[in-house]
Amino acid sequence: MIRLEKICRTYQLGGQPVHALVDVDEHVPAGEHVAIMGPSGSGKSTLLYTLGCLDRPDSGSYWLAGREVARLSDEELTDVRRHHIGFVFQSFHLVPRLTAAENVELPMVFAGLPRAERRERVEAALASVDLSDRLDHRPDQLSGGERQRVALARATVMQPRLLLADEPTGNLDTSSGRQILDLLDHLNDAGTTLVVVTHDPSVARRAGRVIVLVDGHVVRRLPGGEVMGAADLFAP
Repeated sequence: MIRLEKICRTYQLGGQPVHALVDVDEHVPAGEHVAIMGPSGSGKSTLLYTLGCLDRPDSGSYWLAGREVARLSDEELTDVRRHHIGFVFQSFHLVPRLTAAENVELPMVFAGLPRAERRERVEAALASVDLSDRLDHRPDQLSGGERQRVALARATVMQPRLLLADEPTGNLDTSSGRQILDLLDHLNDAGTTLVVVTHDPSVARRAGRVIVLVDGHVVRRLPGGEVMGAADLFAP
């Protein structure tokens, strides 16, 4: 599904270079569940945005489902993001003035799907996250956990093969967070490739494999079940 070779990404901050990713090599087979951990500023989100075709590396090669991303036009990248990748963010990114159903429908509107198909998929997606009774509620009428479930329904309504989640439980209480993680596990069990950025060892332990970043370098790879505390993971 994913193959990275010598991926580098450098930003300028205050006139100084910040090496967000340095020679990252990685392979994520289809259907794998991977967690990305690291201290603040380690490059976790940069790596996730690169995987999601939201950011381009300065050098190196990225193959997604057999296609080299660097060779794709902006239009082709948009198509890849729309049809093959789902995104879940810590702060939900729902449109405040739209209902839950309308938020979930948005990706299908952009993709040009017929109205009848959109309606059917919206109902199925919200039912899959146990929100059939919240279709007409706006985000400000929903709890944090409900908003994240709406965001998850939106991320999966196009049936992507790859789901990227950036701190998906970061703004949630323990019970709501566990519900989101159970839903993510269910999607992964059904064959969706899942990559989750997290600082929480309990979230990382659910993954089959954990990648640890420090200062843009991959410093460790280990099974999720071997993750204990976070601090001992981050030493180069």
